[in-house]
Amino acid sequence: MAETAKWYVVHTYSGYENKVAANIETVVENQSLQELIEEVRVPTEKVMELKDNKEREVERKIFPGYVLVKMILTDDSWYVIRNIRGVTGFVGPGSKPVPLSEKEVAALGVETVHVEVSYGVGDQVTVVSGPLEGFTGTVNAVEPDKNLVTITVSMFGRDSQVELELNQVVLAG
Repeated sequence: MAETAKWYVVHTYSGYENKVAANIETVVENQSLQELIEEVRVPTEKVMELKDNKEREVERKIFPGYVLVKMILTDDSWYVIRNIRGVTGFVGPGSKPVPLSEKEVAALGVETVHVEVSYGVGDQVTVVSGPLEGFTGTVNAVEPDKNLVTITVSMFGRDSQVELELNQVVLAG
């Protein structure tokens, strides 16, 4: 039975997260380790920052000092990650990496959940959750990779484009 890759948390020097992630990707590429090390993530969030009385959107690391790696844990994959410059170790007791549980992975939002949609561009849909619940609109774009659907709804006598998550709308019955 082939082992499945799991998410592990790698501890890095603060400020080195992106460099460590890039270095891991380079080593994986150079040594053809795609079978062992599947994905590397530095979880970020977009936040509004007020600076000099100006609001601007900045991307901030959710977990400074940590990089998430989806891999099959072997001596080789452990050794490769452990020896990347800027990595101080794996999160786990002693030096034994512990994979994240599926619940933790879901909570972190690192794993993209594929939502099957029954609607497409031009279809009439009904919003089933969120502030626009109950509104009906027309689908303009569907972006499954980003979990987004853009629809046009009529509010206050005007058409407005809104972006929603794929599971917030259903085909209008």
